[in-house]
Amino acid sequence: MIDLAVFDMAGTTIDEHGAVYEALRHAVEATGVTVDPVDLQTWMGTDKREAIAALVRIGGGAPDADLVERQYAAFRTYLRESYAERPPQPIAHADKALEQLRASGIKVALTTGFSADVALPLLESLGWSTGEGGNLDAVVTSDEVPRGRPAPYMIQRAMEKTGVIDVRKVLVAGDTVVDMEAGFNAGAGVVVGVLTGQLTREQLELHPHSYVLDGVADIPGLPEARPVS
Repeated sequence: MIDLAVFDMAGTTIDEHGAVYEALRHAVEATGVTVDPVDLQTWMGTDKREAIAALVRIGGGAPDADLVERQYAAFRTYLRESYAERPPQPIAHADKALEQLRASGIKVALTTGFSADVALPLLESLGWSTGEGGNLDAVVTSDEVPRGRPAPYMIQRAMEKTGVIDVRKVLVAGDTVVDMEAGFNAGAGVVVGVLTGQLTREQLELHPHSYVLDGVADIPGLPEARPVS
Protein backbone atom coordinates (compact mmCIF):
# COMPACT_ATOMS: atom_id res chain seq x y z
CA MET A 1 0.00 0.00 0.00
CA ILE A 2 1.19 3.53 -0.71
CA ASP A 3 1.76 6.01 2.13
CA LEU A 4 1.54 9.23 0.09
CA ALA A 5 -0.28 10.35 -3.05
CA VAL A 6 1.21 13.42 -4.74
CA PHE A 7 -1.01 15.16 -7.28
CA ASP A 8 -0.50 18.03 -9.69
CA MET A 9 -3.04 20.84 -9.38
CA ALA A 10 -4.24 22.45 -12.63
CA GLY A 11 -5.53 19.84 -15.08
CA THR A 12 -5.19 16.97 -12.61
CA THR A 13 -7.20 17.82 -9.50
CA ILE A 14 -8.46 21.29 -10.49
CA ASP A 15 -10.34 22.25 -13.65
CA GLU A 16 -9.32 25.81 -14.42
CA HIS A 17 -10.82 25.68 -17.92
CA GLY A 18 -7.51 25.98 -19.77
CA ALA A 19 -6.70 29.36 -18.22
CA VAL A 20 -3.09 28.44 -17.40
CA TYR A 21 -2.42 27.39 -20.98
CA GLU A 22 -3.84 30.65 -22.34
CA ALA A 23 -2.14 32.81 -19.70
CA LEU A 24 1.24 31.26 -20.48
CA ARG A 25 0.72 31.67 -24.21
CA HIS A 26 -0.36 35.29 -23.73
CA ALA A 27 2.63 36.11 -21.51
CA VAL A 28 5.13 34.69 -24.01
CA GLU A 29 3.56 36.00 -27.22
CA ALA A 30 3.34 39.50 -25.72
CA THR A 31 7.14 39.63 -26.15
CA GLY A 32 6.72 39.36 -29.93
CA VAL A 33 7.61 35.69 -30.39
CA THR A 34 5.35 32.92 -31.67
CA VAL A 35 4.63 29.93 -29.46
CA ASP A 36 4.32 26.47 -31.00
CA PRO A 37 1.44 24.60 -29.26
CA VAL A 38 3.65 21.52 -28.89
CA ASP A 39 6.32 23.53 -27.08
CA LEU A 40 3.69 25.20 -24.93
CA GLN A 41 2.29 21.85 -23.85
CA THR A 42 5.80 20.54 -23.14
CA TRP A 43 6.43 23.36 -20.66
CA MET A 44 2.95 23.46 -19.09
CA GLY A 45 3.71 21.57 -15.89
CA THR A 46 6.98 23.32 -15.12
CA ASP A 47 7.79 26.35 -13.00
CA LYS A 48 6.16 29.23 -14.85
CA ARG A 49 9.17 31.55 -14.79
CA GLU A 50 11.28 28.74 -16.27
CA ALA A 51 8.55 28.09 -18.84
CA ILE A 52 8.39 31.74 -19.92
CA ALA A 53 12.17 31.95 -20.31
CA ALA A 54 12.34 28.69 -22.27
CA LEU A 55 9.44 29.50 -24.59
CA VAL A 56 10.74 33.00 -25.37
CA ARG A 57 14.14 31.49 -26.14
CA ILE A 58 12.60 28.75 -28.34
CA GLY A 59 10.68 31.45 -30.20
CA GLY A 60 13.90 33.31 -30.99
CA GLY A 61 13.80 35.89 -28.21
CA ALA A 62 16.43 36.72 -25.59
CA PRO A 63 14.83 36.40 -22.14
CA ASP A 64 16.75 38.28 -19.46
CA ALA A 65 15.70 38.33 -15.81
CA ASP A 66 13.75 41.59 -16.13
CA LEU A 67 11.76 40.34 -19.12
CA VAL A 68 10.91 37.10 -17.34
CA GLU A 69 9.64 38.96 -14.27
CA ARG A 70 7.56 41.36 -16.39
CA GLN A 71 5.96 38.51 -18.30
CA TYR A 72 5.42 36.49 -15.16
CA ALA A 73 3.50 39.48 -13.79
CA ALA A 74 1.49 39.52 -17.04
CA PHE A 75 0.85 35.78 -16.64
CA ARG A 76 -0.47 36.31 -13.11
CA THR A 77 -2.71 39.20 -14.17
CA TYR A 78 -4.20 37.23 -17.08
CA LEU A 79 -4.76 34.22 -14.85
CA ARG A 80 -6.40 36.27 -12.09
CA GLU A 81 -8.78 37.87 -14.58
CA SER A 82 -9.60 34.50 -16.14
CA TYR A 83 -10.33 32.96 -12.75
CA ALA A 84 -12.57 35.89 -11.82
CA GLU A 85 -14.53 35.48 -15.05
CA ARG A 86 -14.76 31.68 -14.85
CA PRO A 87 -13.86 30.31 -11.41
CA PRO A 88 -11.90 27.06 -11.19
CA GLN A 89 -13.56 23.99 -9.74
CA PRO A 90 -12.48 20.48 -8.74
CA ILE A 91 -11.97 17.98 -11.55
CA ALA A 92 -14.94 15.60 -11.55
CA HIS A 93 -14.90 13.57 -8.32
CA ALA A 94 -11.35 14.67 -7.46
CA ASP A 95 -12.34 15.98 -4.03
CA LYS A 96 -14.06 12.66 -3.30
CA ALA A 97 -10.93 10.77 -4.37
CA LEU A 98 -8.77 12.82 -1.99
CA GLU A 99 -11.23 12.10 0.80
CA GLN A 100 -11.21 8.36 0.05
CA LEU A 101 -7.42 8.16 0.02
CA ARG A 102 -7.07 9.97 3.33
CA ALA A 103 -9.79 7.78 4.87
CA SER A 104 -7.63 4.80 3.86
CA GLY A 105 -4.66 6.23 5.76
CA ILE A 106 -2.88 7.64 2.71
CA LYS A 107 -1.50 11.15 2.98
CA VAL A 108 -2.35 13.54 0.14
CA ALA A 109 -0.13 16.34 -1.18
CA LEU A 110 -0.52 18.74 -4.08
CA THR A 111 2.43 20.06 -6.08
CA THR A 112 2.34 22.80 -8.66
CA GLY A 113 4.33 24.82 -11.14
CA PHE A 114 2.71 27.90 -9.57
CA SER A 115 4.42 29.97 -6.91
CA ALA A 116 2.65 30.33 -3.56
CA ASP A 117 1.13 33.72 -4.43
CA VAL A 118 -0.83 32.05 -7.24
CA ALA A 119 -1.42 28.57 -5.83
CA LEU A 120 -2.67 29.36 -2.33
CA PRO A 121 -5.46 31.78 -3.33
CA LEU A 122 -6.56 29.24 -5.94
CA LEU A 123 -6.85 26.52 -3.29
CA GLU A 124 -8.58 28.92 -0.92
CA SER A 125 -11.20 29.66 -3.59
CA LEU A 126 -12.05 25.94 -3.61
CA GLY A 127 -12.07 25.61 0.15
CA TRP A 128 -9.07 23.25 0.00
CA SER A 129 -6.47 23.52 2.75
CA THR A 130 -3.97 21.78 5.00
CA GLY A 131 -4.14 21.68 8.76
CA GLU A 132 -6.94 20.72 11.09
CA GLY A 133 -10.19 20.25 9.22
CA GLY A 134 -8.49 20.56 5.83
CA ASN A 135 -8.60 18.04 3.01
CA LEU A 136 -4.85 18.06 2.27
CA ASP A 137 -1.75 17.02 4.17
CA ALA A 138 0.69 19.21 2.25
CA VAL A 139 1.01 21.69 -0.60
CA VAL A 140 4.32 22.30 -2.36
CA THR A 141 4.74 25.29 -4.68
CA SER A 142 7.48 25.86 -7.23
CA ASP A 143 9.14 28.62 -5.21
CA GLU A 144 9.85 26.22 -2.34
CA VAL A 145 12.38 24.17 -4.29
CA PRO A 146 15.59 24.83 -6.27
CA ARG A 147 14.00 23.65 -9.51
CA GLY A 148 10.53 22.62 -10.64
CA ARG A 149 9.46 19.61 -12.68
CA PRO A 150 10.79 17.37 -14.15
CA ALA A 151 13.19 17.59 -11.20
CA PRO A 152 12.06 15.43 -8.27
CA TYR A 153 12.37 18.14 -5.63
CA MET A 154 8.69 18.98 -5.15
CA ILE A 155 7.90 15.30 -4.57
CA GLN A 156 10.76 15.03 -2.11
CA ARG A 157 9.55 18.18 -0.35
CA ALA A 158 6.06 16.66 -0.10
CA MET A 159 7.66 13.60 1.53
CA GLU A 160 9.47 15.88 3.98
CA LYS A 161 6.27 17.71 4.88
CA THR A 162 4.28 14.51 5.42
CA GLY A 163 6.99 12.46 7.11
CA VAL A 164 7.08 9.76 4.42
CA ILE A 165 10.56 8.29 3.97
CA ASP A 166 10.16 5.44 1.46
CA VAL A 167 9.72 6.82 -2.06
CA ARG A 168 8.62 3.37 -3.23
CA LYS A 169 5.45 3.98 -1.22
CA VAL A 170 4.69 7.23 -3.03
CA LEU A 171 2.21 7.57 -5.89
CA VAL A 172 2.63 10.52 -8.25
CA ALA A 173 -0.11 11.57 -10.66
CA GLY A 174 -0.42 14.33 -13.24
CA ASP A 175 -1.78 15.27 -16.63
CA THR A 176 1.50 16.31 -18.29
CA VAL A 177 4.66 14.53 -19.34
CA VAL A 178 6.77 16.51 -16.86
CA ASP A 179 4.47 15.40 -14.03
CA MET A 180 5.22 11.80 -14.91
CA GLU A 181 8.92 12.49 -15.47
CA ALA A 182 9.17 14.06 -12.02
CA GLY A 183 7.64 10.93 -10.50
CA PHE A 184 10.06 8.72 -12.42
CA ASN A 185 13.03 10.91 -11.47
CA ALA A 186 12.01 10.75 -7.80
CA GLY A 187 11.82 6.96 -7.94
CA ALA A 188 8.13 6.90 -7.01
CA GLY A 189 6.64 3.43 -6.67
CA VAL A 190 3.58 4.36 -8.74
CA VAL A 191 3.53 6.92 -11.56
CA VAL A 192 0.14 7.77 -13.05
CA GLY A 193 -0.83 9.84 -16.07
CA VAL A 194 -4.39 11.18 -16.17
CA LEU A 195 -6.45 12.18 -19.19
CA THR A 196 -8.04 15.32 -17.76
CA GLY A 197 -5.46 17.62 -19.35
CA GLN A 198 -4.54 18.28 -22.96
CA LEU A 199 -2.73 15.02 -23.76
CA THR A 200 -4.14 11.78 -25.14
CA ARG A 201 -3.63 8.30 -23.76
CA GLU A 202 -1.27 7.54 -26.63
CA GLN A 203 0.85 10.61 -25.88
CA LEU A 204 1.12 9.82 -22.18
CA GLU A 205 1.83 6.14 -22.75
CA LEU A 206 4.99 7.04 -24.68
CA HIS A 207 6.62 7.85 -21.34
CA PRO A 208 7.48 5.67 -18.30
CA HIS A 209 4.36 5.06 -16.23
CA SER A 210 2.54 2.58 -14.04
CA TYR A 211 -0.95 3.51 -15.22
CA VAL A 212 -2.73 5.94 -17.51
CA LEU A 213 -6.21 6.58 -16.11
CA ASP A 214 -9.24 8.63 -17.08
CA GLY A 215 -8.81 10.80 -13.98
CA VAL A 216 -7.82 10.91 -10.32
CA ALA A 217 -11.24 9.52 -9.40
CA ASP A 218 -9.88 6.11 -10.48
CA ILE A 219 -6.86 6.19 -8.16
CA PRO A 220 -8.55 4.99 -4.94
CA GLY A 221 -9.46 1.82 -6.84
CA LEU A 222 -5.86 0.93 -7.68
CA PRO A 223 -4.44 -2.14 -5.91
CA GLU A 224 -1.67 0.00 -4.40
CA ALA A 225 -4.22 2.40 -2.87
CA ARG A 226 -6.42 -0.18 -1.17
CA PRO A 227 -6.01 -0.72 2.56
CA VAL A 228 -4.22 -3.91 3.54
CA SER A 229 -6.80 -6.26 5.02
